[in-house]
Amino acid sequence: MFTKTVNGSATAPSGRLLAFGLWLRNHQVVVRRLQWAVVGIYAILLIVPVLMPLPGLASHIWNNVTVFAQFVFWGIWWPGVLVSMLLFGRLWCGLLCPEGALTEFASRHGRGRAIPRWVRWPGWPFVAFVLTTVYGQMTSVYQYPAPVLLVLGGSTVGAIIIGYLYGRNKRVWCRYLCPVNGVFGLLAKLAPMHYGVDRAKWDLNAATHSHEHRFNCAPLVAVKNMESPSPCHMCGRCSGFHDAVSLEARHPNDEIVRLSSRTATIWDSLLIITGLMGVAIGAFEWSSSPWFVEIKQMLAMALVNHNIIWPLQATLPWWILTDYAAQNDVLTVLDGAVLLGYIATTAVVLSVLISIPLKLACLLMRSRGGQPFFHLSHALIPLAACGVILGLSAQTVTLLRADGFALAWVPMARLALLIAATAWSWWLGTSILVRKDGRAVQKGAASLMFALALAAPVYAWVLMFWIW
Repeated sequence: MFTKTVNGSATAPSGRLLAFGLWLRNHQVVVRRLQWAVVGIYAILLIVPVLMPLPGLASHIWNNVTVFAQFVFWGIWWPGVLVSMLLFGRLWCGLLCPEGALTEFASRHGRGRAIPRWVRWPGWPFVAFVLTTVYGQMTSVYQYPAPVLLVLGGSTVGAIIIGYLYGRNKRVWCRYLCPVNGVFGLLAKLAPMHYGVDRAKWDLNAATHSHEHRFNCAPLVAVKNMESPSPCHMCGRCSGFHDAVSLEARHPNDEIVRLSSRTATIWDSLLIITGLMGVAIGAFEWSSSPWFVEIKQMLAMALVNHNIIWPLQATLPWWILTDYAAQNDVLTVLDGAVLLGYIATTAVVLSVLISIPLKLACLLMRSRGGQPFFHLSHALIPLAACGVILGLSAQTVTLLRADGFALAWVPMARLALLIAATAWSWWLGTSILVRKDGRAVQKGAASLMFALALAAPVYAWVLMFWIW
Protein backbone atom coordinates (compact mmCIF):
# COMPACT_ATOMS: atom_id res chain seq x y z
CA MET A 1 0.00 0.00 0.00
CA PHE A 2 1.36 3.40 -0.90
CA THR A 3 0.67 6.83 0.49
CA LYS A 4 -0.09 10.12 -1.16
CA THR A 5 0.12 13.69 0.03
CA VAL A 6 -2.98 15.88 0.30
CA ASN A 7 -2.60 19.47 1.48
CA GLY A 8 0.77 18.65 3.00
CA SER A 9 -0.28 15.62 5.05
CA ALA A 10 0.35 12.00 4.13
CA THR A 11 -2.64 9.69 3.98
CA ALA A 12 -2.94 6.02 3.10
CA PRO A 13 -5.65 4.78 0.73
CA SER A 14 -8.24 2.50 2.28
CA GLY A 15 -7.05 -1.09 2.00
CA ARG A 16 -10.30 -2.51 0.66
CA LEU A 17 -10.79 0.22 -1.90
CA LEU A 18 -7.19 -0.04 -3.03
CA ALA A 19 -7.52 -3.81 -3.34
CA PHE A 20 -10.76 -3.49 -5.29
CA GLY A 21 -9.17 -1.07 -7.75
CA LEU A 22 -6.27 -3.46 -8.30
CA TRP A 23 -8.69 -6.38 -8.67
CA LEU A 24 -10.51 -4.51 -11.42
CA ARG A 25 -7.20 -3.84 -13.18
CA ASN A 26 -6.23 -7.50 -13.03
CA HIS A 27 -9.61 -8.89 -14.08
CA GLN A 28 -10.53 -6.86 -17.14
CA VAL A 29 -11.64 -10.04 -18.91
CA VAL A 30 -14.26 -10.55 -16.20
CA VAL A 31 -15.31 -6.91 -16.52
CA ARG A 32 -15.76 -7.24 -20.28
CA ARG A 33 -17.85 -10.39 -19.86
CA LEU A 34 -20.01 -8.57 -17.35
CA GLN A 35 -20.43 -5.70 -19.81
CA TRP A 36 -21.52 -8.01 -22.58
CA ALA A 37 -23.99 -9.73 -20.25
CA VAL A 38 -25.54 -6.31 -19.55
CA VAL A 39 -25.60 -5.59 -23.31
CA GLY A 40 -27.60 -8.80 -23.79
CA ILE A 41 -30.10 -7.93 -21.04
CA TYR A 42 -30.38 -4.39 -22.37
CA ALA A 43 -31.09 -5.63 -25.90
CA ILE A 44 -33.81 -8.02 -24.67
CA LEU A 45 -35.54 -5.36 -22.59
CA LEU A 46 -35.30 -2.88 -25.46
CA ILE A 47 -36.42 -5.03 -28.38
CA VAL A 48 -38.78 -7.74 -27.09
CA PRO A 49 -41.50 -5.36 -25.77
CA VAL A 50 -41.75 -3.69 -29.18
CA LEU A 51 -42.61 -7.05 -30.71
CA MET A 52 -45.40 -7.72 -28.19
CA PRO A 53 -48.94 -6.28 -28.06
CA LEU A 54 -49.37 -3.28 -25.80
CA PRO A 55 -50.35 -4.34 -22.28
CA GLY A 56 -53.97 -4.32 -21.19
CA LEU A 57 -55.60 -3.40 -17.90
CA ALA A 58 -54.90 -6.85 -16.46
CA SER A 59 -51.17 -6.65 -17.20
CA HIS A 60 -48.74 -6.54 -14.30
CA ILE A 61 -45.01 -6.47 -13.71
CA TRP A 62 -44.95 -10.21 -13.07
CA ASN A 63 -47.08 -11.37 -16.03
CA ASN A 64 -46.29 -8.99 -18.90
CA VAL A 65 -42.87 -8.49 -20.43
CA THR A 66 -43.65 -4.94 -21.58
CA VAL A 67 -44.70 -3.77 -18.12
CA PHE A 68 -41.73 -5.63 -16.63
CA ALA A 69 -39.31 -3.91 -19.02
CA GLN A 70 -40.95 -0.55 -18.30
CA PHE A 71 -40.49 -1.12 -14.57
CA VAL A 72 -36.87 -2.22 -14.98
CA PHE A 73 -35.86 0.71 -17.20
CA TRP A 74 -37.68 3.57 -15.49
CA GLY A 75 -38.41 2.11 -12.07
CA ILE A 76 -35.08 0.53 -11.20
CA TRP A 77 -32.41 1.03 -13.87
CA TRP A 78 -32.25 4.80 -14.29
CA PRO A 79 -32.98 5.84 -10.69
CA GLY A 80 -30.45 3.23 -9.57
CA VAL A 81 -27.80 4.49 -11.98
CA LEU A 82 -28.18 8.06 -10.70
CA VAL A 83 -27.94 6.92 -7.08
CA SER A 84 -24.82 4.90 -7.96
CA MET A 85 -23.15 8.06 -9.30
CA LEU A 86 -23.54 9.68 -5.89
CA LEU A 87 -22.21 6.63 -4.07
CA PHE A 88 -19.50 5.21 -6.33
CA GLY A 89 -18.76 7.80 -9.00
CA ARG A 90 -19.07 6.63 -12.59
CA LEU A 91 -18.56 2.97 -11.75
CA TRP A 92 -21.65 2.20 -13.82
CA CYS A 93 -20.01 3.72 -16.90
CA GLY A 94 -16.82 1.71 -16.54
CA LEU A 95 -18.25 -1.65 -15.53
CA LEU A 96 -21.86 -1.97 -16.70
CA CYS A 97 -22.98 0.59 -19.28
CA PRO A 98 -24.00 -1.16 -22.53
CA GLU A 99 -23.38 1.92 -24.67
CA GLY A 100 -19.88 2.30 -23.24
CA ALA A 101 -19.04 -1.30 -24.04
CA LEU A 102 -20.48 -1.08 -27.55
CA THR A 103 -18.86 2.21 -28.51
CA GLU A 104 -15.45 1.02 -27.27
CA PHE A 105 -15.86 -2.27 -29.17
CA ALA A 106 -16.79 -0.38 -32.35
CA SER A 107 -13.82 1.94 -31.86
CA ARG A 108 -11.49 -1.03 -31.46
CA HIS A 109 -12.52 -2.28 -34.91
CA GLY A 110 -13.38 1.03 -36.57
CA ARG A 111 -11.66 3.59 -38.72
CA GLY A 112 -9.84 5.42 -35.94
CA ARG A 113 -10.28 8.90 -37.36
CA ALA A 114 -9.24 11.99 -35.43
CA ILE A 115 -11.98 13.44 -33.25
CA PRO A 116 -13.47 16.45 -35.09
CA ARG A 117 -13.96 19.81 -33.44
CA TRP A 118 -17.76 19.62 -33.58
CA VAL A 119 -17.73 16.48 -31.44
CA ARG A 120 -15.60 18.21 -28.79
CA TRP A 121 -17.98 21.18 -28.45
CA PRO A 122 -18.49 21.58 -24.66
CA GLY A 123 -22.19 22.40 -24.99
CA TRP A 124 -23.27 18.92 -26.06
CA PRO A 125 -23.99 17.56 -22.53
CA PHE A 126 -26.49 20.36 -21.93
CA VAL A 127 -28.06 20.33 -25.39
CA ALA A 128 -28.30 16.53 -25.57
CA PHE A 129 -29.88 16.29 -22.13
CA VAL A 130 -32.51 18.94 -22.91
CA LEU A 131 -33.41 17.50 -26.33
CA THR A 132 -33.62 13.93 -25.05
CA THR A 133 -35.72 14.94 -22.04
CA VAL A 134 -38.20 17.00 -24.04
CA TYR A 135 -38.47 14.47 -26.87
CA GLY A 136 -39.09 11.70 -24.36
CA GLN A 137 -42.06 13.63 -22.97
CA MET A 138 -43.47 14.31 -26.44
CA THR A 139 -43.47 10.59 -27.27
CA SER A 140 -44.39 9.26 -23.78
CA VAL A 141 -41.16 7.35 -23.41
CA TYR A 142 -42.04 6.20 -19.87
CA GLN A 143 -45.27 4.56 -20.99
CA TYR A 144 -44.65 2.85 -24.35
CA PRO A 145 -41.93 0.51 -25.69
CA ALA A 146 -41.59 2.01 -29.19
CA PRO A 147 -40.37 5.42 -27.92
CA VAL A 148 -38.00 3.60 -25.56
CA LEU A 149 -36.49 1.78 -28.51
CA LEU A 150 -36.32 5.02 -30.46
CA VAL A 151 -34.73 7.12 -27.67
CA LEU A 152 -32.45 4.60 -25.95
CA GLY A 153 -31.87 2.51 -29.07
CA GLY A 154 -31.14 5.65 -31.10
CA SER A 155 -28.59 6.72 -28.53
CA THR A 156 -27.00 3.27 -28.69
CA VAL A 157 -26.80 3.36 -32.48
CA GLY A 158 -25.22 6.80 -32.24
CA ALA A 159 -22.66 5.44 -29.78
CA ILE A 160 -21.74 2.62 -32.14
CA ILE A 161 -21.42 4.93 -35.17
CA ILE A 162 -19.26 7.46 -33.32
CA GLY A 163 -17.15 4.64 -31.94
CA TYR A 164 -16.66 3.15 -35.38
CA LEU A 165 -15.65 6.46 -36.93
CA TYR A 166 -13.49 8.13 -34.29
CA GLY A 167 -10.74 7.21 -31.88
CA ARG A 168 -8.98 3.91 -31.39
CA ASN A 169 -10.09 1.79 -28.42
CA LYS A 170 -11.72 4.91 -27.02
CA ARG A 171 -15.15 5.98 -25.78
CA VAL A 172 -15.52 9.17 -27.78
CA TRP A 173 -19.31 9.02 -27.53
CA CYS A 174 -19.20 8.73 -23.74
CA ARG A 175 -16.74 11.58 -23.32
CA TYR A 176 -18.49 14.12 -25.55
CA LEU A 177 -21.93 13.14 -26.86
CA CYS A 178 -23.74 10.83 -24.43
CA PRO A 179 -27.00 12.59 -23.40
CA VAL A 180 -26.37 11.85 -19.71
CA ASN A 181 -22.59 12.32 -19.68
CA GLY A 182 -22.89 15.80 -18.21
CA VAL A 183 -25.36 14.71 -15.53
CA PHE A 184 -23.18 11.75 -14.55
CA GLY A 185 -20.12 13.97 -14.38
CA LEU A 186 -21.86 16.44 -12.07
CA LEU A 187 -23.21 13.78 -9.72
CA ALA A 188 -19.82 12.04 -9.55
CA LYS A 189 -18.39 15.21 -7.99
CA LEU A 190 -20.18 14.20 -4.78
CA ALA A 191 -19.00 10.59 -4.70
CA PRO A 192 -17.09 9.58 -1.54
CA MET A 193 -14.49 7.68 -3.57
CA HIS A 194 -12.26 8.35 -6.56
CA TYR A 195 -9.00 7.34 -8.19
CA GLY A 196 -6.48 9.61 -6.52
CA VAL A 197 -3.25 10.45 -8.34
CA ASP A 198 0.03 11.22 -6.56
CA ARG A 199 1.75 13.47 -9.10
CA ALA A 200 5.08 13.44 -7.27
CA LYS A 201 5.21 9.65 -7.13
CA TRP A 202 4.13 9.43 -10.79
CA ASP A 203 7.06 11.62 -11.86
CA LEU A 204 9.47 9.79 -9.54
CA ASN A 205 8.56 6.34 -10.84
CA ALA A 206 8.02 7.21 -14.51
CA ALA A 207 11.60 6.34 -15.44
CA THR A 208 12.11 3.31 -13.19
CA HIS A 209 8.77 1.82 -14.26
CA SER A 210 9.46 2.29 -17.96
CA HIS A 211 8.61 -1.36 -18.71
CA GLU A 212 5.36 -1.26 -16.76
CA HIS A 213 2.25 -2.48 -18.49
CA ARG A 214 0.53 0.48 -20.18
CA PHE A 215 -3.19 1.04 -19.83
CA ASN A 216 -5.81 2.38 -22.20
CA CYS A 217 -7.96 5.13 -20.69
CA ALA A 218 -11.03 4.67 -22.87
CA PRO A 219 -12.84 7.89 -21.78
CA LEU A 220 -9.81 9.97 -22.80
CA VAL A 221 -8.83 11.21 -19.35
CA ALA A 222 -5.34 12.64 -18.80
CA VAL A 223 -4.84 10.44 -15.74
CA LYS A 224 -1.60 12.04 -14.56
CA ASN A 225 -3.38 15.40 -14.17
CA MET A 226 -6.74 14.00 -13.04
CA GLU A 227 -8.19 15.78 -10.00
CA SER A 228 -11.91 15.13 -10.41
CA PRO A 229 -13.78 11.85 -10.89
CA SER A 230 -16.22 13.56 -13.27
CA PRO A 231 -14.69 12.21 -16.51
CA CYS A 232 -13.33 8.99 -14.94
CA HIS A 233 -15.26 5.78 -15.64
CA MET A 234 -13.82 4.01 -12.58
CA CYS A 235 -12.85 0.98 -14.66
CA GLY A 236 -9.65 0.32 -12.70
CA ARG A 237 -7.32 0.01 -15.69
CA CYS A 238 -5.01 2.71 -14.36
CA SER A 239 -5.02 1.44 -10.78
CA GLY A 240 -1.50 1.12 -9.35
CA PHE A 241 0.16 2.67 -12.41
CA HIS A 242 3.59 3.99 -11.39
CA ASP A 243 2.47 3.18 -7.83
CA ALA A 244 0.73 6.55 -8.04
CA VAL A 245 -2.94 5.81 -8.84
CA SER A 246 -5.25 4.27 -6.25
CA LEU A 247 -8.95 3.89 -5.58
CA GLU A 248 -9.46 5.71 -2.29
CA ALA A 249 -12.02 7.42 -0.08
CA ARG A 250 -12.44 11.18 -0.02
CA HIS A 251 -14.71 13.75 1.58
CA PRO A 252 -17.82 14.10 -0.62
CA ASN A 253 -17.95 17.89 -0.15
CA ASP A 254 -14.31 18.59 -0.93
CA GLU A 255 -14.47 18.85 -4.70
CA ILE A 256 -17.46 21.19 -4.78
CA VAL A 257 -16.07 23.51 -2.11
CA ARG A 258 -12.45 23.56 -3.22
CA LEU A 259 -11.76 22.25 -6.72
CA SER A 260 -14.85 23.62 -8.46
CA SER A 261 -13.58 27.17 -7.90
CA ARG A 262 -11.15 26.42 -10.77
CA THR A 263 -13.10 23.97 -12.90
CA ALA A 264 -16.73 25.17 -12.93
CA THR A 265 -17.97 26.39 -16.33
CA ILE A 266 -20.99 28.11 -17.81
CA TRP A 267 -22.10 24.79 -19.31
CA ASP A 268 -22.13 23.23 -15.85
CA SER A 269 -24.36 26.04 -14.60
CA LEU A 270 -26.72 25.71 -17.56
CA LEU A 271 -27.03 21.97 -17.07
CA ILE A 272 -27.60 22.28 -13.32
CA ILE A 273 -29.95 25.27 -13.28
CA THR A 274 -31.75 25.24 -16.63
CA GLY A 275 -31.45 21.51 -17.32
CA LEU A 276 -31.78 19.55 -14.09
CA MET A 277 -33.71 22.19 -12.13
CA GLY A 278 -35.73 23.68 -14.98
CA VAL A 279 -36.38 21.44 -17.96
CA ALA A 280 -36.45 18.27 -15.85
CA ILE A 281 -38.98 19.69 -13.38
CA GLY A 282 -41.22 20.88 -16.20
CA ALA A 283 -40.97 17.48 -17.89
CA PHE A 284 -41.85 15.58 -14.74
CA GLU A 285 -44.73 17.77 -13.57
CA TRP A 286 -46.66 18.84 -16.69
CA SER A 287 -48.89 15.76 -16.76
CA SER A 288 -50.08 16.36 -13.18
CA SER A 289 -50.23 20.14 -13.35
CA PRO A 290 -53.64 21.85 -13.20
CA TRP A 291 -51.94 24.85 -14.79
CA PHE A 292 -51.28 22.77 -17.90
CA VAL A 293 -54.99 21.90 -18.14
CA GLU A 294 -56.08 25.48 -17.58
CA ILE A 295 -53.70 26.85 -20.21
CA LYS A 296 -54.81 24.23 -22.74
CA GLN A 297 -58.49 24.96 -22.12
CA MET A 298 -57.94 28.70 -22.42
CA LEU A 299 -56.11 28.29 -25.73
CA ALA A 300 -58.71 25.84 -27.00
CA MET A 301 -61.50 28.33 -26.28
CA ALA A 302 -59.58 31.10 -28.04
CA LEU A 303 -59.04 28.90 -31.10
CA VAL A 304 -62.69 27.87 -31.23
CA ASN A 305 -63.81 31.49 -30.93
CA HIS A 306 -61.64 32.27 -33.96
CA ASN A 307 -62.98 29.21 -35.80
CA ILE A 308 -59.57 27.51 -35.83
CA ILE A 309 -60.34 23.88 -35.07
CA TRP A 310 -57.53 21.85 -36.60
CA PRO A 311 -55.00 22.18 -33.70
CA LEU A 312 -57.60 20.56 -31.43
CA GLN A 313 -58.04 17.60 -33.78
CA ALA A 314 -54.80 17.13 -35.69
CA THR A 315 -52.35 14.49 -34.52
CA LEU A 316 -48.83 13.57 -35.56
CA PRO A 317 -47.07 10.19 -35.93
CA TRP A 318 -46.26 8.46 -32.63
CA TRP A 319 -42.54 9.09 -33.15
CA ILE A 320 -43.20 12.85 -33.06
CA LEU A 321 -46.11 13.13 -30.65
CA THR A 322 -47.91 10.49 -28.57
CA ASP A 323 -50.57 8.74 -30.67
CA TYR A 324 -52.03 5.53 -29.22
CA ALA A 325 -55.75 5.72 -29.98
CA ALA A 326 -56.39 2.12 -28.84
CA GLN A 327 -55.15 3.10 -25.37
CA ASN A 328 -57.12 6.37 -25.48
CA ASP A 329 -53.81 8.21 -25.25
CA VAL A 330 -53.42 10.78 -28.00
CA LEU A 331 -51.79 14.21 -27.91
CA THR A 332 -53.12 16.70 -30.42
CA VAL A 333 -51.05 19.46 -31.97
CA LEU A 334 -52.46 21.80 -29.33
CA ASP A 335 -51.43 19.38 -26.56
CA GLY A 336 -47.93 19.18 -27.98
CA ALA A 337 -47.60 22.95 -28.29
CA VAL A 338 -48.78 23.50 -24.71
CA LEU A 339 -46.45 20.74 -23.49
CA LEU A 340 -43.44 22.39 -25.12
CA GLY A 341 -44.50 25.80 -23.89
CA TYR A 342 -45.02 24.52 -20.36
CA ILE A 343 -41.59 22.92 -20.15
CA ALA A 344 -39.90 25.96 -21.71
CA THR A 345 -41.70 28.39 -19.42
CA THR A 346 -40.91 26.29 -16.35
CA ALA A 347 -37.24 26.18 -17.35
CA VAL A 348 -37.05 29.93 -17.90
CA VAL A 349 -38.93 30.88 -14.72
CA LEU A 350 -36.95 28.54 -12.49
CA SER A 351 -33.66 29.57 -14.11
CA VAL A 352 -34.43 33.21 -13.33
CA LEU A 353 -35.64 32.51 -9.78
CA ILE A 354 -32.49 30.50 -9.05
CA SER A 355 -29.95 32.63 -10.90
CA ILE A 356 -30.90 36.03 -9.49
CA PRO A 357 -30.28 35.06 -5.82
CA LEU A 358 -27.03 33.32 -6.82
CA LYS A 359 -25.86 36.45 -8.60
CA LEU A 360 -26.85 38.61 -5.63
CA ALA A 361 -24.87 36.30 -3.34
CA CYS A 362 -21.82 36.78 -5.56
CA LEU A 363 -22.30 40.56 -5.58
CA LEU A 364 -22.61 40.64 -1.79
CA MET A 365 -19.22 38.93 -1.61
CA ARG A 366 -17.89 41.41 -4.19
CA SER A 367 -17.20 38.48 -6.53
CA ARG A 368 -17.39 39.62 -10.11
CA GLY A 369 -17.17 37.75 -13.39
CA GLY A 370 -18.59 34.35 -14.27
CA GLN A 371 -16.42 31.98 -12.27
CA PRO A 372 -17.84 32.72 -8.75
CA PHE A 373 -21.38 32.23 -10.08
CA PHE A 374 -20.44 29.00 -11.84
CA HIS A 375 -18.70 27.77 -8.70
CA LEU A 376 -21.69 28.55 -6.49
CA SER A 377 -24.04 26.79 -8.89
CA HIS A 378 -22.15 23.54 -8.20
CA ALA A 379 -23.53 23.68 -4.66
CA LEU A 380 -26.98 23.07 -6.16
CA ILE A 381 -26.00 19.58 -7.37
CA PRO A 382 -27.38 17.63 -4.36
CA LEU A 383 -30.83 19.22 -4.71
CA ALA A 384 -30.76 18.87 -8.51
CA ALA A 385 -29.80 15.20 -8.22
CA CYS A 386 -32.46 14.53 -5.61
CA GLY A 387 -35.13 16.12 -7.78
CA VAL A 388 -34.31 14.01 -10.84
CA ILE A 389 -34.14 10.83 -8.76
CA LEU A 390 -37.49 11.62 -7.13
CA GLY A 391 -38.98 12.43 -10.53
CA LEU A 392 -37.85 9.13 -12.03
CA SER A 393 -38.88 7.17 -8.93
CA ALA A 394 -42.40 8.54 -9.35
CA GLN A 395 -42.70 6.06 -12.21
CA THR A 396 -41.54 3.32 -9.85
CA VAL A 397 -44.24 4.28 -7.35
CA THR A 398 -46.94 4.51 -10.04
CA LEU A 399 -46.20 1.02 -11.38
CA LEU A 400 -46.02 -0.57 -7.94
CA ARG A 401 -49.25 1.07 -6.78
CA ALA A 402 -50.98 -0.10 -9.95
CA ASP A 403 -50.01 -3.63 -8.93
CA GLY A 404 -51.52 -3.27 -5.47
CA PHE A 405 -48.62 -2.09 -3.31
CA ALA A 406 -49.80 0.53 -0.80
CA LEU A 407 -46.44 2.31 -0.29
CA ALA A 408 -47.84 4.54 2.46
CA TRP A 409 -44.30 5.45 3.53
CA VAL A 410 -43.40 7.08 0.20
CA PRO A 411 -44.54 10.68 0.96
CA MET A 412 -42.48 10.83 4.15
CA ALA A 413 -39.47 9.28 2.41
CA ARG A 414 -39.72 11.86 -0.36
CA LEU A 415 -39.96 14.67 2.16
CA ALA A 416 -36.95 13.38 4.11
CA LEU A 417 -34.84 13.11 0.94
CA LEU A 418 -35.87 16.57 -0.24
CA ILE A 419 -35.04 18.13 3.13
CA ALA A 420 -31.68 16.31 3.30
CA ALA A 421 -30.72 17.33 -0.25
CA THR A 422 -31.74 20.94 0.37
CA ALA A 423 -29.70 21.05 3.57
CA TRP A 424 -26.72 19.51 1.78
CA SER A 425 -26.86 22.08 -1.00
CA TRP A 426 -27.21 24.91 1.51
CA TRP A 427 -24.22 23.58 3.46
CA LEU A 428 -22.11 23.42 0.29
CA GLY A 429 -23.14 26.92 -0.76
CA THR A 430 -22.41 28.33 2.69
CA SER A 431 -19.05 26.53 2.81
CA ILE A 432 -18.09 28.10 -0.52
CA LEU A 433 -19.10 31.57 0.67
CA VAL A 434 -17.30 31.22 3.99
CA ARG A 435 -14.02 30.57 2.20
CA LYS A 436 -14.26 33.88 0.35
CA ASP A 437 -12.96 37.20 1.64
CA GLY A 438 -15.47 39.43 3.35
CA ARG A 439 -17.06 40.38 6.64
CA ALA A 440 -19.32 38.01 8.58
CA VAL A 441 -22.39 40.10 7.79
CA GLN A 442 -21.65 39.85 4.05
CA LYS A 443 -21.26 36.10 4.28
CA GLY A 444 -24.48 35.78 6.27
CA ALA A 445 -26.44 37.83 3.75
CA ALA A 446 -24.94 35.89 0.85
CA SER A 447 -25.87 32.61 2.55
CA LEU A 448 -29.46 33.82 2.85
CA MET A 449 -29.48 34.67 -0.86
CA PHE A 450 -28.26 31.18 -1.64
CA ALA A 451 -31.03 29.72 0.53
CA LEU A 452 -33.51 31.80 -1.48
CA ALA A 453 -32.17 30.21 -4.68
CA LEU A 454 -33.10 26.80 -3.27
CA ALA A 455 -36.68 27.84 -2.53
CA ALA A 456 -38.05 27.82 -6.09
CA PRO A 457 -37.10 24.23 -7.07
CA VAL A 458 -38.14 22.95 -3.63
CA TYR A 459 -41.54 24.60 -4.05
CA ALA A 460 -41.89 23.05 -7.52
CA TRP A 461 -41.38 19.55 -6.10
CA VAL A 462 -43.76 20.27 -3.22
CA LEU A 463 -46.41 21.26 -5.78
CA MET A 464 -45.95 18.04 -7.72
CA PHE A 465 -45.83 15.57 -4.82
CA TRP A 466 -48.00 17.10 -2.10
CA ILE A 467 -50.33 19.75 -3.55
CA TRP A 468 -51.34 18.59 -7.02
